[in-house]
Amino acid sequence: MPESSDKLIPISRREPLPRRQRQRQTPKAKPKKATSQPQGSTTAETMVLKRLNPHTSPASIPSGGLKRLRTEVAIPPSGRQIKTSKNPPSPLGGTKIKTVRIQKQGSPTLDRRGSRKTRLKPMARTLLYTLRLLIVGVGIGAIVGTLLSVLDPANRLTNASLMKTTGQSQAQSNSSVNTSSLFLSQEITTLKTAVQNLITANPKLTTGVFMIDLDNGAYVDINGTTSFPAASTIKLPILVAFFQDVDAGKIRLDEMLTMQKEMLAGGSGNLQYQTVGSQYSALEIATKMITISDNTATNMLITRLGGMEVLNERFRTWGLANTAIRNPLPDLTGTNTTSPGELVNLLSMVNQGNFVSMRSRDLMLDIMRRTERDNLLPSGLGTGAKAYHKTGDIATMLADAGLIDVPTGKRYIAAVMVQRPNNDPSAQKLISSISRTAYEHFSQVALTPTNNIPSTTYQQPIQPFIQPQVMTPILPNGAVNSMPTGTYQPPLMNPQYYPPR
Repeated sequence: MPESSDKLIPISRREPLPRRQRQRQTPKAKPKKATSQPQGSTTAETMVLKRLNPHTSPASIPSGGLKRLRTEVAIPPSGRQIKTSKNPPSPLGGTKIKTVRIQKQGSPTLDRRGSRKTRLKPMARTLLYTLRLLIVGVGIGAIVGTLLSVLDPANRLTNASLMKTTGQSQAQSNSSVNTSSLFLSQEITTLKTAVQNLITANPKLTTGVFMIDLDNGAYVDINGTTSFPAASTIKLPILVAFFQDVDAGKIRLDEMLTMQKEMLAGGSGNLQYQTVGSQYSALEIATKMITISDNTATNMLITRLGGMEVLNERFRTWGLANTAIRNPLPDLTGTNTTSPGELVNLLSMVNQGNFVSMRSRDLMLDIMRRTERDNLLPSGLGTGAKAYHKTGDIATMLADAGLIDVPTGKRYIAAVMVQRPNNDPSAQKLISSISRTAYEHFSQVALTPTNNIPSTTYQQPIQPFIQPQVMTPILPNGAVNSMPTGTYQPPLMNPQYYPPR
């Protein structure tokens, strides 16, 4: 083996040259002065330097400089740049030798850019993790809160149970009535005292009274929430339910209802004497139920509206806790119940148009105005007053509830219920006396204006209506045309109360 081969073996054993790898872009360092090599180079020395720096030409290698090159060139294992000695002799006249960058074989290439996390400072990294934990905690809290609110047993109560609970709490208290629709301002102490004196004078009668002024909410409450046998006053909420279904399109006023045998009932009314299977319009049945208090008509309407339980459920949704139908009519034992306050509340909501439409309300009041029995509330009214009412009469109970229009424009609602010994006539006199006392009070009370206009607001004076003079044309034959010009009247139409379906 030649001498050049002996010199190459130690170098290759010290550090194997790595494979040619893709060079990374690194900032260029300023070139340093290359060391000069002595002359007398050999072929082996030229091969060594070519392997270290392929850009070096053979002519620039000094002879006999291989040994000196080995003493001045270091090949570090870490892949750093090869440094040469400072200020070596330059026999070749300043020939520059480039530095060589060698990487350690098998070492992975490092990404100097790194990741965002590695570039964050410890404090910033702590704040970032804290913020993330806070966001996650808020999200988990919102989810848990939503689940707890959904699973809360208090939110799973049905409307019926809520109304039942409300009704029970109201039944236990006799101080006020259900004010869901009534506006109660203050109690009329003078009228209450006068009515209380009349009740005290009849100790054998148990009386409940509730009255309200619809203009200002002033009221009188004496046992207003006490449950009494309803007698025929139970027909008032049945009438309201009927017109609710008419407004909803569930029943037509001209729908024909068939009287069946199980619907026949004694007592008041004349349908009990008609043939089974006879048919009557729904409006006629509802009218007979109120005007002549027909019990058979009432049973027919209860069946058409879904039965007693369905109606009782509707009464509870209205907030009527004491009003319930437990037996078909006639209920001579008094198991069907209601209270004076609930009857007034019901009529108040009807008057305001909360339960039925305005056209149904007007038709309903027209039916109640034609109630034939007028010896209770109407007997205490003055001339010109109107009563829209419904009475109730069984052996142990006498009652009347209605809406009263005073000639002065005042409107109030009154309900009086009296429990009595068997058909005691003093109950009728008491109701008449209470009605007269209330009418005298409300007739003296000034009408409260519905639109309070400040005194400083200028009001346009009302111009009197002047009837224009109408010229009567004379026909060519001398006859006079009695029809004024420009006053053509179209033929009168009588449309149905409800549009045809």
